[in-house]
Amino acid sequence: MQKNILVADDDIDVVTFVSTVLEKSGYKVIGAKDGEEALNKIRTNRPDLIILDILMPKQSGIKLYRELKTDESLKDIPIIILSAISKRTFLRSQEALTEFGGEPVPEPEVYIEKPVEPDDLAKTVSEVLSRKGG
Repeated sequence: MQKNILVADDDIDVVTFVSTVLEKSGYKVIGAKDGEEALNKIRTNRPDLIILDILMPKQSGIKLYRELKTDESLKDIPIIILSAISKRTFLRSQEALTEFGGEPVPEPEVYIEKPVEPDDLAKTVSEVLSRKGG
């Protein structure tokens, strides 16, 4: 069965690039241009994997990641962060949100800093989905 992957990034070029790489690998891709649209599509389509940018309008990837990982019905969906922001900066932001009364959240399954090579992205997606049992 074909796996569904949601790609959330406000840069249409990144969504196009990632979609092309994943579709060539046999995945169905759902694009979202901001955090709000991504959350709606995640709730509607329940993807097998989410590839998430950090800096997006309407709802940042930082907040969306936290919302997904604290939602009982969504927290088991694996997430790959694909961002120009360093992993260290992202993890600090999560620690800060936890200190201000938020629930602690696990680290992302994979964190990739842009730019990414197409073969590396395809391999990483395959590895994450196979760990999930897909």
